[in-house]
Amino acid sequence: MQTELFLLIVSLLFFLSILSGRASSHLGIPALLFFLAVGMLFGSDGFGIRFENIQLAQSIGTIALCMILFSGGLDTQLSEVKPVMYQGILLATVGVFLTAILSGLLTWWILKLTLPAVTVSLITAFLLASIMSSTDSASVFSILRSRGLSLRNNLRPLLELESGSNDPMAYVLVITLIDIIKMGSSPNYWNAGLMLVLQLLIGMLLGYFLGKLSVFLINKVRIYNDSLNPILVFTFAIFIFSVTYFLKGNGFLAVYVAGLVIGNSKFIHKRSTMTFFDGLAWLFQLTMFLMLGLLVNPHELVDIIVPGLIISLSTILITRPIAVALTLLPFKKMPVRDKAYVSWVGLRGAVPIIFAIIPLAENIPHARLIFNIVFFCTLVSLLVQGTSISVMAKWLGVIDYDSAESKMKKIDIDFASELKTVASEVTITQSALQNGSYLMNLSLPDQTLAVLLKRGDNYCVPTGKTELQEGDVLLMITDDKEALLKTYENLGVEYKKLKFD
Repeated sequence: MQTELFLLIVSLLFFLSILSGRASSHLGIPALLFFLAVGMLFGSDGFGIRFENIQLAQSIGTIALCMILFSGGLDTQLSEVKPVMYQGILLATVGVFLTAILSGLLTWWILKLTLPAVTVSLITAFLLASIMSSTDSASVFSILRSRGLSLRNNLRPLLELESGSNDPMAYVLVITLIDIIKMGSSPNYWNAGLMLVLQLLIGMLLGYFLGKLSVFLINKVRIYNDSLNPILVFTFAIFIFSVTYFLKGNGFLAVYVAGLVIGNSKFIHKRSTMTFFDGLAWLFQLTMFLMLGLLVNPHELVDIIVPGLIISLSTILITRPIAVALTLLPFKKMPVRDKAYVSWVGLRGAVPIIFAIIPLAENIPHARLIFNIVFFCTLVSLLVQGTSISVMAKWLGVIDYDSAESKMKKIDIDFASELKTVASEVTITQSALQNGSYLMNLSLPDQTLAVLLKRGDNYCVPTGKTELQEGDVLLMITDDKEALLKTYENLGVEYKKLKFD
């Protein structure tokens, strides 16, 4: 294909995906589902773009997953996940293993009943279940954040920790089972189990120590161009992944742990680096879903609708809830409704489809069947679970209404995470000006500062003698939530909590 034509098509695909992603927040549907739909629309059964390069798809998927996991580690604050560290780690390891075992047994039985002409072995069924054993909460939290949804009892950091750290375990299971299938009639299960443990251990250790080394080098290396600092961190992420691979460790676990270490350390140009990786992660997610949409042949999904639907619903309603309940059994103080919500947010996304490419690349028996079933199950998961995240949170009573706030919409500004302040927009009303029209006439608590004034399209830093008008927007920063509520009360401005009806 001509380079210019390729770039034109890619730009159109990206533009349509971004527009559809914007619409998703209004419809309550994960943006990544729209990206996938755009890819399918332009694929072989749509506008006829044929993409069948499995090796290239696997390479792109590997790089993309590496960057997404690293970005997820960067964004995870250890201070937030510390109270739920044990629950998250167990869900990411034991929970994934139990889900793979239970789903594998059920999948094997379902395929025997619904596709009797296709002889699928128990090991192959376990492989299919392992591919779908990890959760992908990137699309879930895009909905939570777009709705300003706050959850009780540290549920959000728990879900973030699980979704960010369970992909490596699923990957190791997939690779181990593929090796067992390749061994044929005499697999060495003990050797496979030992390799699984070693990969996780090596990946965790290398991720931690190389992450610490990266922070040291980032702060020591003085780059002449500040714009290159995010590129330096990007380089370290690639280096950590590749070195861990050659040392027989799990590279995905290594980059996630390294991201945790780097993201929770102080280093120069941290804010610009975090913003860079957030955009990079979305770019790779968009690329992955477009690529996967092009890779699938929708007409092939017709033959697996019945088994795919049964497997999807059984995973959502049976195996995932049982695995979560067993994994969290030691935590008796955790409310049942919280465990139920954790189970429901076991959303499948791009990662299982990427893992499903590996059997295709390795020419595993029934690889195309595995890919199609995983693809179909991902669609069902996004449609069923992805569209009901807010509804289920309300139904189970896990919404923290007191903490639910809308994001700043009129003033586009961000504060460093080290600043322990609460920022909010306040629109000046007539009642707020009843004691005078100057800023110094406003009754603000001692802990509150007005740092920016927006009037129309103009901005200025206000002083005590700045005259205010009705409709002006003030950016306020306060010490904590209580000070913010006091500010609203003193100004006679209604504090609007979000409602989820």
